[in-house]
Formats: sequence, structure tokens, C-alpha cells
Amino acid sequence: MAMLLGVGLTTLQRWRRQFAGDGDGTDGRKGSHRHVAHRLSDEERQRILLTCNQPEFAALPPGQIVPILADRSLYIGSERSFYRVLYTHGQAHRRGRARPPQEPRPVPRLRADGPKQVWSWDITYLPTTVRGVWLYLYLVIDVWSRKVVAWDIAEREDAKIAADLVSRACLRERISRHRGFGTQQRPPLILHADNGNAMRAATLESRLEELGVLRSFSRPRVSNDNPYSESLFRTVKYRPDYPSRPFSSKDEACLWVASFVVWYNHQHRHSGIKFVTPHQRHCGQAVEICRHRAHVYEQARQLHPRRWSHSTRCWRQPEVVWINPPPPELDNEKATLAMAA
Repeated sequence: MAMLLGVGLTTLQRWRRQFAGDGDGTDGRKGSHRHVAHRLSDEERQRILLTCNQPEFAALPPGQIVPILADRSLYIGSERSFYRVLYTHGQAHRRGRARPPQEPRPVPRLRADGPKQVWSWDITYLPTTVRGVWLYLYLVIDVWSRKVVAWDIAEREDAKIAADLVSRACLRERISRHRGFGTQQRPPLILHADNGNAMRAATLESRLEELGVLRSFSRPRVSNDNPYSESLFRTVKYRPDYPSRPFSSKDEACLWVASFVVWYNHQHRHSGIKFVTPHQRHCGQAVEICRHRAHVYEQARQLHPRRWSHSTRCWRQPEVVWINPPPPELDNEKATLAMAA
């Protein structure tokens, strides 16, 4: 019976006691239709509504209307009464020209379990000997292997330069629009970036559509959404051989960046991928290298077992790389990719 009436069991029991005893059986719950002596009359409600819709008050909230009326020796109702009347008549909405608050953009969650699945790119400044003049370094990195798959230096930030750069990278990495056939078809490549003008430009968008590459964007003013490119730029500018003086020409900058990319891809042992080079992980050699390291450590432990209180160092390669991993309570396989098409 309580479920049919939509009330709690204790409420139903109390009603039964009231009907069985001396109670009058009236509904004493809050919100019931009962007479309130100080309630605003219909005339007062209409006066509030007409006042708020006057031209001088049409763009003001009740918080400013009520003090203005008080300065004129007028009191129609409290600020809360004004809001209540406006809400009843469907006028309690934003009156200014400012854009209403927007829903927060969903967190981009990108998952890669192999190369050529998720790329990240960005643009950074390189100083020149001319004050106020900069060179622009374009870098595209494979998130899973950390390999720099493409780079370029230009004298301006341009979406066409970025589009040509991505096209060359897709050609070099043999990424086609139709990646496989039948059951072997692979998901499309995702290119992640921040919200810069070159990243959002229609020129790059149309080129990526031709290549079959999906776009993903960071949330506004959230640098952590593009961590791999930001980390790479720090590695670039904190290298010991990074020039202490600005670059004198574009050719000089190209020579230095070319040598850096060779070092980074083929010599630099990256801490995030168990200290193998990005090229070794990208081409599939990292698993065997780490397996050999684990075997060497196990032999050393057997030779001197007292030196190890626990198991040997874990050299297993990380199988999955995330941009913004999902919370622990969510299943990784069911996490949604928040992408902007």
C-alpha cells in the first residue's frame, strides 16, 4: 500500500494511527496546499512581474532591482520573492548577452597498444638572433613507441605546413586510408593535439579526412592532455648540446634538430619504455632486449642470491599507453575515446 501511495511505511502507519485515534487525518507534510497568511497576493505578483519587464529593469537581476526600488522608497517584495515569481512565469533565465555557462568538454581518453595507433603533435618556438622573430618547430611523436615520426621547421605557424608534414609521416609509416581488410582491419590512426589555430584549421581537417586520420583535442587550458609532446619539447630544449645562443638561420636550426631526432630515436634510452630506444620499441625489438636483460638479472641473482631480498627488476615492456587513463573503477576495455571529429 505504501508503494502504491508513494509514501514511506512509517508515514502510512502514522496516518492509520491518526484515523484510528482523535486525529483529523489532514496531511501535515511540507508542500501541502494550505493557507499562508503572508503569501503574496495575485496583484503583488503581477506588480513584480511588470516591474521586472520594464525597459530599465529588463537586463537587471533581482539583486539589483530591489535596491534600486528601495532608493526610490518602494518595496514590492524581497529578492527571493522576485526570483520565485520570475521562476513561476518562466523568466528566471540569463538576461545578459554573455554566453551561458557551457558544459565541460569530455576528457580525451586515448589508448594505444601498438605503434601507428595514436600520434601526438605540437609546435614550439626556437629563438633567432633577431629580437621578436622566431622559428617554429613542428614535431609529431608516436605515443606508444615515443618515436619522432615527422618534424619540420618553418618561419610561420601554418596549417598547410602541418598538413604536408602529417602526409609525409603517413607515407613514411605506410599508413593508408583503409588499414587492412576483413577481420584484419585496424582502427584508424588518431592524431592528438591542443587547441591552437593550426590544429583547428580547416586545411588540416580536410587533409586528415583524405588520409583517414581522426582528430583529437586537448581540453582548453589543460596542458596535461598533451603530455607526450610537452615532455618531448622539454627534452629538446634541455639537451646539453642545445645551443646557448639563438639560431642565426633556419638552416642552422634544421641541422641541429636533424641531429637531435637521430639521437632521440636511435640512441636515447627512454625511461618510460624501460630504457630502450624509441626505434627499438617502434620496430618490435624492445621485447627481446628486455627479455635478455631479465635473463641476465636472473643469472646474477642465482650467482649471489643473498644480494636480492625480492625478485629481480621488472623489465617487462608496458603493453598499453594512455592519454588520460580512465579511473580505476572503469573497465579499460569499455573506456570511451573522447574525440572531436
